[in-house]
Amino acid sequence: MVGNTVSNLFFILPPIYGAIQSYKDGLEKRYLAAYMGLMAVGLGSWCFHMTLKYEMQLLDELPMIYGCCTFVYCLYECFKYKNTVNYPLLFLLGTYSIGVTTVYLNWKQPVFHQVMYGTLVLILVLRSVYIVMWVYPWLRGLGYTSLTLFLTGFFLWNVDNIFCDRLRGLRNQLPPVVGAVTQFHAWWHVLTGLGSYLHILFSLYSRTLYLKYRPKVKFLLGIWPVLLVESPKKQ
Repeated sequence: MVGNTVSNLFFILPPIYGAIQSYKDGLEKRYLAAYMGLMAVGLGSWCFHMTLKYEMQLLDELPMIYGCCTFVYCLYECFKYKNTVNYPLLFLLGTYSIGVTTVYLNWKQPVFHQVMYGTLVLILVLRSVYIVMWVYPWLRGLGYTSLTLFLTGFFLWNVDNIFCDRLRGLRNQLPPVVGAVTQFHAWWHVLTGLGSYLHILFSLYSRTLYLKYRPKVKFLLGIWPVLLVESPKKQ
């Protein structure tokens, strides 16, 4: 349980930095919402794994839907004029979020949540592949790294959901250090947190390129990727 809790830091810390940097760069508020949505998932998951209460489980799972809807909006609005608002898409995603919430509160089936979340992930994957294949091919490294981490985490999450009891039994038979490697739910947090953070960078990079800014990916301490965008006023 400790590993499942602490691993949520990968959902919490990166988006805090990203949100601060986006605010400093004067970027569109939708990306602040994307970073905050990712952080909300981490905070909700932290609370759930600390308490294992049903209410905290909802605080973990429902923000996954809301945050992913924000990702979809940002990615599908990359190639529009600055500060435009797509009200039909907002209405569609808002309706989707409300519908999923209403059904899930009354029909407590984890498979339903997984399918609804997986649908949003599929939409993001298709759009990302379109961008790196036909719009900005030089972003393939960032785009595919994000997708690989995210989908690997998504796969491990489903493996853990399906084989949870078997994995728990296996961990009890293994040395603690080796058993920790089979904490697939913790790996889901780590990989999906990193993949989601990189996805926001990918989406933001695509957006700022379209707006003819000058985005650059730099690495803090030589390892942690961040996106710096030159202020339009300086160009």
